Amino acid sequence: MTHWMKYVNLLPINLEYKTKSKNAQEAHEAIRPTSARNEPFKIKEHLGDDEFRLYSLIWKRTMACQMIHATLDTVSVDLACGSDNSFRANGSTIRDPGFMRVYIEDKDEPKKDDNKENLLPALAEGDIVDLHEIRLEQHFTEPPPRYSEASLVKTLEEYGIGRPSTYASIITTLLDREYVELESKRFHPTDVGRVVARFLTQHFPQYVDYDFTAQLEDTLDEISRGEAEWLPLMEEFWTSFKQRVDDKMENVTRDEAIQARQLGVDEKSGKPISVRMGRYGPFVQIGTREDEEKPRFAGLRPGQKMDSITLEEALQLFKLPRELGVSPEGEQISANIGRFGPYIKYDNKFVSLKVAEGDDPYTVTLERALELVAEKKEFDANREIKVFEGTDIKILRGRYGPYITDGNKNARIPKEVEDPASLDLATCQELIEKAPLPKSRRKKAAAKKKAAPKKAAKKKAVKKKAAKKKAIADAG
Repeated sequence: MTHWMKYVNLLPINLEYKTKSKNAQEAHEAIRPTSARNEPFKIKEHLGDDEFRLYSLIWKRTMACQMIHATLDTVSVDLACGSDNSFRANGSTIRDPGFMRVYIEDKDEPKKDDNKENLLPALAEGDIVDLHEIRLEQHFTEPPPRYSEASLVKTLEEYGIGRPSTYASIITTLLDREYVELESKRFHPTDVGRVVARFLTQHFPQYVDYDFTAQLEDTLDEISRGEAEWLPLMEEFWTSFKQRVDDKMENVTRDEAIQARQLGVDEKSGKPISVRMGRYGPFVQIGTREDEEKPRFAGLRPGQKMDSITLEEALQLFKLPRELGVSPEGEQISANIGRFGPYIKYDNKFVSLKVAEGDDPYTVTLERALELVAEKKEFDANREIKVFEGTDIKILRGRYGPYITDGNKNARIPKEVEDPASLDLATCQELIEKAPLPKSRRKKAAAKKKAAPKKAAKKKAVKKKAAKKKAIADAG
């Protein structure tokens, strides 16, 4: 496909009408014909079949963008049929075809019952029409269709949100953060997306308002043109935003933040049952963090949603673990769902089920479980570089390179060590001793250290109070 390129160009022909969108980036030109006079049928003999179809599309769209809008009338036609009988047809009639004379854009999954898509011929009162067929159809009101990529971009344009160069990154972010998932080319919100949307709408309404985003775009345009300064804008935005964040950090409870939904009470234990969002996805919880006994957790099954799961369905999740059998090595194999998702347990070790591949703790077989266990054992074997017998110290392969661990602390291997397996036990112990605590343990240690003076102060106050009482008693 080379010779046909003389009929098209990446540079625009002279166009009278250009986009009026203030966010349009005119540098990103579409491919257009080199001349409007090169009509497709005139140069068809010089093109192959695929080339002709492609050139026809380019030429038609270029011409259509220079033509007036099409004018359609929405009409309802009542057709008389005998005494006191009538039939109705809803649709549109074309008053002026405009650009439709040249090109009609493909529709994004048109609905069969969309009356606006039914084109009717021009009719006048008293016209007699031929009857071909009478169809008995029942229509129900349906919710608006979910956004597709095309309709989402169109809506963003209507609200003045984003720019053509940012639409792809907006959609990618929605998918990468699992706020939405694509089903039949339509965006459907996930549980994470619903939680985030409700939280932002409830606690940060002015920042997720359509007008805020559009106005900020305008202000940024002014800054780019040198009509405004960026420092005052950032100061104005950041001051109020930080105050709100600090306020929410202090006053919003954890359950409010994760949008915990109460389902009912467990009849056996009398403890509340709730569904909430965790780090590894939504899960059901029996009990609370304040209870003496640790709460019980069960992850949701594929297809279950936080907004729709019932108490009965939630209780079904706790009918695990399922005992699957024994491995050739004599290990007890069972399937269960935990706070971090479904897993297989073999003796005191665990391997995650691959939900994306169809694994389900309620239906997984012993054979499939043994496959996963074998994979995990092979992974662990390849992960271990050196194990010091009689200790908890190991040298392992990690995501960022080899490291030393004793199960509590991890230590980096010095760069000058070319072969990690050459390290002896004494060196590893020394490196672990010098290694910092994990962040989570550092926070706990800092919290304990901070709480200690308060307790001491309380004891001192009690002693003072006792001494005062004794002095009063002696005086009496």
